[in-house]
Amino acid sequence: MWAHFLTSFFAAASFVILFNAPKKSLFHCGLVGMLGWVLYVFIRGEIGEAPATLAASLLVGILCQLFAKMYRTPVIIFSVAGIIPLVPGGMAYNAMRRFVENRYDEALQIGAQTLMIAGAIAAGLVLSEVLNQMLRRRPKSI
Repeated sequence: MWAHFLTSFFAAASFVILFNAPKKSLFHCGLVGMLGWVLYVFIRGEIGEAPATLAASLLVGILCQLFAKMYRTPVIIFSVAGIIPLVPGGMAYNAMRRFVENRYDEALQIGAQTLMIAGAIAAGLVLSEVLNQMLRRRPKSI
């Protein structure tokens, strides 16, 4: 399990360096990516890959909103780095490989699963933004 912690942290933190984001956000971006990945790993066996990705990206989005407020940094810096461990790049590669090998049934199955996971990532980030807007705009009670 420690390998999951370390590799997801370094994957997210590496993209911060690659995208030339502020150095002060390096640790926090790595932390966001790590926490999202760890949640995904813990719950994917119980609820499936797409719902686990949705939950993990929702957590990433919420953490991004919190860190952006705390450190007065744009949300996009944390969200791009935070979703990197969740992106199904290997799965997309396998789908395209099956297409090239003329194994269309397998390619369509893997491709559909890849699209569902990508949609779950997008939905989780959008849902976290919607929740943030709802909480910020709620009427103040007297």
